[in-house]
Order: sequence, then C-alpha cells, then structure tokens
Amino acid sequence: MKLRGRILWLTDDPELLRAQLAGKDLEIPASAAPPLNFAVNTDGMISGAACTLGYTGNILGPYFLENFKEVIAKDSVKNGGFQVVVGGDAYGSGSSREVAVVAHQGAGIELVVARSFQRIFQENMVYSGLPFTTDLSVVDRLRGGEDLDLAGLAGELPEFFRAVVANGGLLRYGTRLLAGELHPTYRTDAPARPLNCTEKIVAARTWTGFGKPFGVAAVAPGEQVLCEVGFRGFHEYTGGMVMALYEQEWGNTPVKNPDLAAAFEDHFVLIDQPTVPLRVKSQRLSSARQLRDEMIVACEKNGIRVHGPGQKYQAGVCHRIVVEEYALPGTIIVLTDSHTPTAGVLNAFAFGVGSTAMSFALRTGLIPVTVPKTVRILVRGDARGVVTPKDLILHLIGDPYFREEHWRESPTDTCVIQIGGPGLDQWNVDELSVLTNMTVEGGLMTGIVEPCQPLRDFLQQKRGLEPAAIERMMIWPDADASYVRTIEVDLAEVPLTVATPGDSRNRQPLADAVGTPIHNVVIASCTGGSLADLRAAADVLRGRTVATGVRVTVTPSSAEVSADAEREGLLALFRELGCVVTAPGCGSCIGNGPGIPLDGETTASTTNRNFDRRMGAPGPVYLVSPAVAAASAVTGKLTDPRSLTAAARL
Repeated sequence: MKLRGRILWLTDDPELLRAQLAGKDLEIPASAAPPLNFAVNTDGMISGAACTLGYTGNILGPYFLENFKEVIAKDSVKNGGFQVVVGGDAYGSGSSREVAVVAHQGAGIELVVARSFQRIFQENMVYSGLPFTTDLSVVDRLRGGEDLDLAGLAGELPEFFRAVVANGGLLRYGTRLLAGELHPTYRTDAPARPLNCTEKIVAARTWTGFGKPFGVAAVAPGEQVLCEVGFRGFHEYTGGMVMALYEQEWGNTPVKNPDLAAAFEDHFVLIDQPTVPLRVKSQRLSSARQLRDEMIVACEKNGIRVHGPGQKYQAGVCHRIVVEEYALPGTIIVLTDSHTPTAGVLNAFAFGVGSTAMSFALRTGLIPVTVPKTVRILVRGDARGVVTPKDLILHLIGDPYFREEHWRESPTDTCVIQIGGPGLDQWNVDELSVLTNMTVEGGLMTGIVEPCQPLRDFLQQKRGLEPAAIERMMIWPDADASYVRTIEVDLAEVPLTVATPGDSRNRQPLADAVGTPIHNVVIASCTGGSLADLRAAADVLRGRTVATGVRVTVTPSSAEVSADAEREGLLALFRELGCVVTAPGCGSCIGNGPGIPLDGETTASTTNRNFDRRMGAPGPVYLVSPAVAAASAVTGKLTDPRSLTAAARL
C-alpha cells in the first residue's frame, strides 16, 4: 500500500482535529505525535443511530466518527480523502459491533494505526480484512514513499490470525476447514500442567481435528486455538449481518446445533415509548424495525429461536436471559455483544464476538480463542450492606493496572479476571453478575467467578439442577495454577465509587463527586436492571420522594425480573413516585428508549457505559450503583445513600 490519501490523527485536541478536517495535514514524525485520544470507542466510530441504518460500507461510511469530539460531521472523513487513521491506546473500546470496522472501510480507511487495540475490535479487523498495526513508525515510512507490505503486517500476527488472513478471511477459512483441508495450527499434545479456571475450560474444549475427541492436556496464554462452543446468540443490531454473511458463504446449509442458539429482540423494543424524544424516534425507529424483521425472517428460515415481545420465548436483555436460562458452568458462551461476560458469573467462559465470528460459530460449532492471561481477584471482608459489586468493579477497572493494561506484553495479548474469595458469599448471582458484566469496560476479555455458594444456590433454586450435578459442572482452579497477578481486595477499603463522564474507567470515590447536580436517573440494563438492583433502589426510595425536576426511568432487564418486581410491589412503588417504568429491554443504555438525556441534563445511570453520546444525546453521564442512583433521585445531586439515613435521624 502506498500513501495516496491523507492521514487522520485522532488527537485529544479538538482544534487539531478541526484543522485536519479543514485540509491541513499534520506534518510531524510519529515520535512527535500530539497526545492521541485514549480509548476511541466503537460508539464513537459509528453511533447507535447509524447502526440502525444497515451494515454495509456504503451505508455506514458517511457516518464514520460522526460527532467525535463534537467536531467531526457526517461525511467529513469520507470526503476528506483520508486513507490512514491513527489513534492512541485501547483503540476500539466498547461494543463488539463489527460495523465499526465496516464504517472504517466505507469511509476509505485502508490502514489503522494505534498504540494498542481492544480484543474484539482487533479480531473483527482480522476477520474482515482491515489491516492494522501498533507500530506508529509505519506512518513515517508511508510518508517517505514506501510501498507498505500489508502481508508483512499480517505476518507479524499469531499463527491462527495469519492463517485466517492467508485464506481470505475467517469464513473462507471455515469453508476449507469443514472440507477437511485445514488442521489445527496449534499443538495438541502439550504436556499437562496446573491450570486456572479459564485455561481448564479452553483446554477441555479445544478442537484437535475432525474425527478426534475435543480436549488437550493444557493450553497457555497467547496460544490461539479453536474451541467447541456452547450457547451462541445475537440481537437485532447484529442478526441481519450475521445471517447475511452466513448465507453469502454457505447458502442454505443448516446451522450447527440450532438448539444451542437464540436471537434476542431487546435493543430496539423501547424506541417507540412515549417519553422517547421525537428526534430519536424519527431517526431510528423505522430502520430499526427493518433490521429486526430481517433478523426474525432469517431465524425462522434457519430454525433459531427468538426471544422478544410477542415471541414464543421470554422478552428481555439477552445477557440476563442467558444467565436465567442458558449459561452453565464449564461451557463456552458467545454472543455478538460485548457484555456477554455477564454469564461468566456462572463459572462459564463467556465473551463477546463480532458478526463474522458468530457466522463461523453457527456453521462450524467452533470459536477461535486467544488463550488469555489471568489476573486472580480474591475478595474478602464485609461489604457492610454498603459497598456493592458496582462499586467494586468500577474501583478495579479504574486502577492503573487495568486502565493502562499493565498486563499486556504484545499487541494480541488478552486478559481475564478470575474472581473468588469469601467476600463473594454476601452477594447473590444478580449482584455478582455486575462484576463479570463490566470486565470488558476495563479492556478485559471477560471475567469468571470461581465456585461459591451463591452460584450453587442459583443453579439449584432458579435452574432446577441437583447439587451433585452442579458440583460435577463446577470448574475449580488448580492449587498451583499460574496468574500474571493476584490481587487481594478487602471490601472495607473499597469506597463507594462512580465513573465520571467519558469512560467507565474514569473512577472517582463518590465522596469526591457528592453534590454534582443530577437531572436524569436511569435504573436499567444488563448491568443495573436485575431484581436485586430494583430492590436496592426501592429500599432507598421507600418513604421518600423524587426531587423536583428530576426524571427517573426504571427498566427491568427481563420479563421474569419485571414479573417478580411487580409481585413484590417494587414497580408500583416506582410508579407512585412518578418514575417512568418500562417493559424489559436495553433502552436508553444505547440511546434506544426512555431515559435518553435531554438538553442540559446530567445523568446518573446504573448502566455500564458513559461514552460521549452513548445514551443517545450529548450530556455528562455518571455510572453509579442502584442505591446511589436512587439517593441522587431523592436529592437532585450525587448522594451517598447513608447520608439520607443520617439526615432522617436528626
């Protein structure tokens, strides 16, 4: 590739961005690059609104980076003649939407250069054929007239990624694999060694070749293997693309194990609600329904069950339903959504993938895995009924070790956290799932919870499993397993924590943010809309009123959660206080339902992301626990719930 076009530096400084869009190139060596934006996220690359329009480059290219830093307008990148984009660390943070890669390609981008990439986005680039590198000196070489060898860049990747590129992409690789033309690119006779939870699951399910049993004695971090996948799922944003790719490569060939797959109508179901701004409805509703219909037709054709309003299977956010109905210890679970790690709460290896990887998994029953490094988190101490898993995970992912990815040694490294310790026993599965759900916000592949009593209780009481069966499923780490780091957390030392606007890793003790005016409170999503979350919010609101001028939206995460909350009187309490209570769905978490910020509002939300415009409109968003959200609704400012109790005693 020779440099025929321009280079777009995604700088922290909006004025430098503005200058580039106006036609001024930054004639600087890579070594003197200005500060580059940390964690350019997939919401910023292609908005939730644009994603409803379709999934091809010609549709999405004009919207690439629209509203980034409140500077880039529609068509600015595409019409600016940019060929290369340069970003900072953690490029591709956020959702698993493969359309973020497609948007690059549709805008004319032929090479992505960044200091580091997030896992799902990097995989999507490999599988979709978008070249990338973490070597910023490539920019100088291109400027010097070099005809850059893109195959050489691919040659620096691990062996499986190289094989995918050499075969023309993951789906073509899959076709050759199914034809018996390809064999494992990795060792299948490694000697046994002590393994942690994730390594045990991966090793047990590693593909060793057709006609051979699954499983190897051991795997090691950095190895890339193909694994037998269990449950697979997708939703309206991704379903059409998944099935279009599938049909393009394999036609009407049946999906493998359709009983272990499901589609979810959850991301768009609340767009038409009365309190959703007309701007959002007019921008998203019609095209969203077209994507939904495309998914449902494809599922009917391929025998894949559909969850959603009016469907045979219960409605709700996919991740909550996976925990309620599908996830099991020791299995591998993938969905085309970055919050798939939610299911890791049940001692499973669960992670998000892009549309191409899902198509591959539906046809082959396999999923590529880069064996992750593991950080073990041991939790002890008494939460005192005050510290919540939301506080703990915000505290952890905001730590420099995770925020700055100190665990990373190579561009394709991945990392998981394995969470254990006696401190977990004071929370239930609803609450513990927040820990695994938000691991992706810290740049991690996923999280997995070690066997503990709350998991046993849930699997027995909610899933109807016998104790002996549960114990057989549970995956324990070997006593002398290896970890890149072990972190012991005393809950007495974890403060109530918030994430300040812009990124979930922007941790701040609540005490330092108390008093920040709040106008909009959202209690919702796969992270903050469980029954435990609704109970926690109700406990704070009971006997109190919502402050004048504060809007509160409550969205249960599944039909089961909604029904339970109704029976307990929680939803009636919220309604009596003037809260908007909706049907289950993703809602305003992704800007598709009640709770979207209005002009001039600051939001306190129990959701998982607070990227700029993530919730469908500009305006600062603080991520908080349900109790803090409810307390803030009472006072109209960020509030420690304990202060309400103390004030009542005076």
